[in-house]
Amino acid sequence: MSTGRYITLEGAEGCGKSTHAARLADALGAVLTRETGGTAIGQRIRTILHDTTVTNLSHRAEALLAAADRAQHIDEVVAPALAAGRHVVSDRSVYSTLAYQGYGRELNLTEVRGLNEWAVGGHWPELVLLLDAAPEVLERRMRGRQLDRFEQEGDGFHQRVRDGFRQMAEQEADRWVIIDGSLGLDAVARSIRAAVTERLGI
Repeated sequence: MSTGRYITLEGAEGCGKSTHAARLADALGAVLTRETGGTAIGQRIRTILHDTTVTNLSHRAEALLAAADRAQHIDEVVAPALAAGRHVVSDRSVYSTLAYQGYGRELNLTEVRGLNEWAVGGHWPELVLLLDAAPEVLERRMRGRQLDRFEQEGDGFHQRVRDGFRQMAEQEADRWVIIDGSLGLDAVARSIRAAVTERLGI
């Protein structure tokens, strides 16, 4: 039995990750999952992380909670699916922690990466699809949405997150593909499908 491939969609708030993760998983017949909250335990962690009434969570504690969610997610969902020959498509992954807690919260990137090396147990995504769009496009899409704790952060935080994603994409160009997320749904879906075929042959 061949091993499945692990694909993640990343990007800033409002870029369309959830929509396109679902579309890609359907096209591939893949397991669709997400971080945070891809397991029952992860759902409980996600409640803390995204709750707007949580106002005193330290940045280091936030990073540790995200890593705990990830360790459970890898062990319970990702690794078993890959071992069974299933492809996995995830709405966010370890790279979101590097972007949000590393670049966004300005924690030490080496320390955050080291923590997450341990959490993923060697299961880094093979392909990262970064849905990138201009800030004004993202802001327009977020209007009218009930914002969670991360979404309510200021412009400086979100700019650091976006810059972090782009920097990681440049540093690991063999693993990342940047997709223009400002296009229409079908155009973005076609670009994603073409990138997956080109990079992974599936």
